[in-house]
Amino acid sequence: MLLNALLLALPVIFLIVSVVVAVKAVSRGKSRKTSLLVQLCSFAAVFAICLVCPIVAGAATGDASAADASATGLGYISAALATGIAGIGGGIAVGKAAPAAIGATSEDPKAFGKAIIFVALGEGIAIYGMLISIMIISNLG
Repeated sequence: MLLNALLLALPVIFLIVSVVVAVKAVSRGKSRKTSLLVQLCSFAAVFAICLVCPIVAGAATGDASAADASATGLGYISAALATGIAGIGGGIAVGKAAPAAIGATSEDPKAFGKAIIFVALGEGIAIYGMLISIMIISNLG
């Protein structure tokens, strides 16, 4: 029981220590970009370990229900990633297109129809990601 609690707390402790080390490095004058890259790499390493360990444990036991549970979990992760990454991409697209559309409309009010199309295209990216997530989740059941 204590070993399971330690194994669950270990990734969290690692990430907290990583954040503290990055903050101290930035305060000592290190580059913020380098510290961010180190943080992203440490997060990716913890994510990979947390993702691979249950899969390996389920494969080692040969239990079909553990493999099904692992596949279902990976399906939910992929659905979340599809929505999250599409939402971030849509936000970036709208964040760049909307001010340009407002500027174009302020110079020429007739350009509103053309400018708003580009903003709507950016929002479409997020909708497509949500649709892909719905399709993934509907295939899990």
